Amino acid sequence: MKQSERPGRRDPVRAQTYEITFLGQAGTTLSAEFDDCEVTIGPGSTTLRAELPDRGALTGLIERINSLGLDVIDVSLVAPPSGR
Repeated sequence: MKQSERPGRRDPVRAQTYEITFLGQAGTTLSAEFDDCEVTIGPGSTTLRAELPDRGALTGLIERINSLGLDVIDVSLVAPPSGR
């Protein structure tokens, strides 16, 4: 019996939604680099929102941001809607 099949156990691997904020306002070209994310541009910062399958995907997205020379200032796990 797999761990996820045990009564009362939750599936240990499920997608999570994250918001990652970096310094600077992304223009059209930079926003296109993150076409797999919801992009919100604020005053002096840009926030990416993405549903990611695991921590490896989160690490990969943060590495993509860093590789573009951008400074990550916040990473937040978004709480799932109630009833999920």
